[in-house]
Amino acid sequence: MAMREIRTVGDPVLRTPCDPVTTVDDRVRSLVEDLLETVDHEGRAGLAANQIGVNLRAFSWNIDDEIGYVLNPRIVELSEDEYQDGDEGCLSVPGLWYPTQRAWYARVVGEDLDGKEVVVEGVELMARCLQHEVDHLDGKLYLDRLERSVRKKAMRALREQLA
Repeated sequence: MAMREIRTVGDPVLRTPCDPVTTVDDRVRSLVEDLLETVDHEGRAGLAANQIGVNLRAFSWNIDDEIGYVLNPRIVELSEDEYQDGDEGCLSVPGLWYPTQRAWYARVVGEDLDGKEVVVEGVELMARCLQHEVDHLDGKLYLDRLERSVRKKAMRALREQLA
């Protein structure tokens, strides 16, 4: 197991949709261990594989003292009537937090290392995490979901940060 370096905005791996996990081998087992160890720190809610430079559909979470992972996650349900619009941040966009609308409830289905189905669901922070991490695996950042005026402000702040 290893604490892995987080890739930050500008790294092309963050904008590349991830490939499905087709075979669980030592590489995938090691990836899951690294995802779990790297997310297991204060202030970290979730971590997608591409955030540590691996182009596979897998992520880990650390919400309410529960740490877990899922391979090949797909969102199967989102609340249609209830939304949240609190500030959202990202380990790959350090230091920038902006109001981001997400569904209040989310359910993800994927699998574990044994190929068994895993269902992960939740409201508020867990729902936000599930949506955020699946976005990462699709090559999207939370910045892409910001309202236009907020996104302009975020991109300006990002440019200043990178200068």
